[in-house]
Order: sequence, then C-alpha cells, then structure tokens
Amino acid sequence: MADKDRKKDKENKSKDNPELEQNKREAPMSVMGKSIVTGFIGGIFWSALAYLAYILNFTEVSPNLILQPFALGGWKDGVIGNFISIVIIGLISIGAALTYYAVLRRFDGMWLGIAFGGALWALVFFVLNPIFPNVETVFELSRGTIVTTLCLYILYGVFIGYSISFDYKEFHTEIET
Repeated sequence: MADKDRKKDKENKSKDNPELEQNKREAPMSVMGKSIVTGFIGGIFWSALAYLAYILNFTEVSPNLILQPFALGGWKDGVIGNFISIVIIGLISIGAALTYYAVLRRFDGMWLGIAFGGALWALVFFVLNPIFPNVETVFELSRGTIVTTLCLYILYGVFIGYSISFDYKEFHTEIET
C-alpha cells in the first residue's frame, strides 16, 4: 500500500512540476509566421501541380517560366530547372502571402481568394509577360493553357486566402476568450 501511495505522490509531483520537459508548452506560432509557412507551402504545392499539368500537356507554360529571363544554360529547361523553379516560386509566394496578410487578412470568404488568384494570374500573364521571352501573349496562348493556369492561380488564391483568414480569426478568437 505504501508503495502505491508513494507512486501516486510521485506522479502528482511530476504533473505539477513546470520544470519537467513534459509539462512545458510550446509557444504558438504567430499569424505572420503561419502566413509565411502557408505562402511557401502553397507556392511549392501549386507550382508542383502546375508542373504536373505541363507534363500532362494541359498547359504550354511550365514553372521554369521564372528562370527564362536569365541566361543560365540549357539545364533551366529540363527537370532540374523546373524543380529549382518550384522552390523559387515557393519563396516568391511568401511575398504574395504577406501581401494578402497585410491587406486582406480580416476578410472571410472564397470570393476574395478567387479575386486574389485572378489578380496574380493577370499580373503574371499581362503585366510581367514581356520579361518572359518564351511565353506568348495571353491572346496567343491556347484556351487549355489559359483555363488551366487561371484555375491553378485561383485555387492558389483560395488556398492562401482561406488559410491566412482562418489563422487570423482563430488567433483573435483565442485572445478574446
């Protein structure tokens, strides 16, 4: 009996001792930190899907579009160039996510994410098109390429928008309670 009582006392002391590793709580990541991670993961995921769409001939534009303005050699047109481009797009996507965080984080709903993705598509294919020498203008691209890339950008925008808005609302709900 005495052994059981000592064992219970020891268990209770270990549960109450804040010095023990098992009782320490990890500090939650800030909304800004989650936005950075969301941007990077979203950029990697959706550009990898874009590469898959390119491989399956749904689109004429591959992720290595980002490397085209630079004279880097023939490797940028191959698989290695596409994988490096996917990582670069992930890094650039952090900027897009932080832009969404700074301007639109308070708004809920899918429509704002759709508009954000559409605006990013228009930025890349209309405004930045002249710096990409191997990409035709939007009016010269096939319908399949336009639809596929626009859908991927819209899905990316919804992913970023919902994730950041949800994290923002969740964080402020925790503070209020």
